[in-house]
Amino acid sequence: MSLTIKVPPVGESITEVTVSSWIKKDGDAVKMDEVIAELESDKATFELTAEKAGILKTVAKEGDTLPIGAVVATIEDGGAVVTTEVKPAAQPQPEVVANAAAPAPVAAAPVNGARVGASLQVKVPAVGESITEVTLSRWIKKDGDAVAMDEAIAELESDKATFELTAEKAGTLKTIAKEGDVLPIGAVVCTIEGSGAVKAAAPVSVPAVTTESSSKQATYASGTPSPAAAKILAEKGIDTKAVSGTGVAGRITKEDALLAEKASENPQVNKEAQKLEVTSAKPEIASPKPAPASTGPRGDRREKMSSLRKTVAKRLVAVKNETAMLTTFNEVDMSPIMEIRTKYKDKFKEKHGVGLGFMSFFTKAVCEALKDWPAVNARIEGEEVVYSNFADISIAVSAPKGLVVPVIRNAESMSLADIEKAVAALALKARENKLTLEEMTGGTFTITNGGVFGSMMSTPILNSPQSAILGMHNIIERPVAVNGQVVIRPMMYLALSYDHRIIDGRESVSFLVRVKQLLEDPARLLLGV
Repeated sequence: MSLTIKVPPVGESITEVTVSSWIKKDGDAVKMDEVIAELESDKATFELTAEKAGILKTVAKEGDTLPIGAVVATIEDGGAVVTTEVKPAAQPQPEVVANAAAPAPVAAAPVNGARVGASLQVKVPAVGESITEVTLSRWIKKDGDAVAMDEAIAELESDKATFELTAEKAGTLKTIAKEGDVLPIGAVVCTIEGSGAVKAAAPVSVPAVTTESSSKQATYASGTPSPAAAKILAEKGIDTKAVSGTGVAGRITKEDALLAEKASENPQVNKEAQKLEVTSAKPEIASPKPAPASTGPRGDRREKMSSLRKTVAKRLVAVKNETAMLTTFNEVDMSPIMEIRTKYKDKFKEKHGVGLGFMSFFTKAVCEALKDWPAVNARIEGEEVVYSNFADISIAVSAPKGLVVPVIRNAESMSLADIEKAVAALALKARENKLTLEEMTGGTFTITNGGVFGSMMSTPILNSPQSAILGMHNIIERPVAVNGQVVIRPMMYLALSYDHRIIDGRESVSFLVRVKQLLEDPARLLLGV
């Protein structure tokens, strides 16, 4: 029985591919899941594998352009005998020699999934509809390094996110683009020559760890910094070779980089301290000399703006120029929420596995207030106002490369525990630069918390195309009047910036008052009143 091999679907926008090369030839015996051809689209190159063992019968030719679903080849029965592993020649088994009538296909078989002697182009992948180019921010692996399949080799940066480029096969890396280059989607970044998997052919009898140096090179992650760690080390000019990684498989974590930064600063501080101790120990201190005007050379340091920072700068200026932004303020007594957290935080964490923070209360309060004042949840598109009957709440998070705003979808239907879990997951991704474009686009309202940095009051700027943003601030105990008595309460200032083109003063003030009422009486969140 024959099996038809067709061009598989490889992406929403890809309608056709090109057969760039046949790895196995017409009439060759193939194994199940063995790579038989290499296909190339306008965005990526990928391998086609055999779906059963048998004899390959090619239909398409190298260079043919085929639509998705077109027949590429068929696999006929009769090639299963090749799946028997050929024993080394040193083993005297005449039956195997008699059956090995076609040694050439065996010699051309892949080694650990990579073709020996073959070259593979690695191109800039499509990362989003509106993104047409990326910047090669840094090479994780260097020219000439051996790389493993799916190993991170470079870090690319768009105007919206940072992501890693991985090796599509094992082999030796040959870089083409340089750090700082701006590349269009589909441009060739590098090539991978031959196979880097030949290390696996070493005798099994060799000990896994023979010396200290070999243990450090046991995996590719050893000595490789995470994106956050790499940024810190690059800013301080610290060589990664001088840092010991404590992460998985020896990977350099952000904490390792911070320790290295302190270590690089402390020696100079200690030297200066020793000089001061020596001079202060001398008895001749009756006529001290005036202190020097400068302790070191003066200078400036210039850094090229990242694509993300440039885009943020353009959008912030556009918001100021294209919207009629105003800000209204109010204050909220945080005593009720703080009492609930103190009373139930341990049971909450025990049941849900996540801490009970302030963000979940504010998100729920905002969702309830948006139901009463839908204009605050709307946006302007051309000459139309678009009202949403759902609340996708954007949460501003400080990431290593700047401020990012991931989105909690359908927050209006989520519980406090669901919101806390979503916030924790998105914040972790933001710190590790793992947020996707989908997770950062499409919000209808934004909450930002400057209080974590000590801000007492601010006027947050709109997150276009949204029409409003709520700013939280730090909690300070202040004297306030309650029922004619002056009492000390933990108070927080709230700021609502809004686009006056679509939101009137009455709506903005009423919305913020509604949020205040819900926070000062959390039972309303449960009752919906």
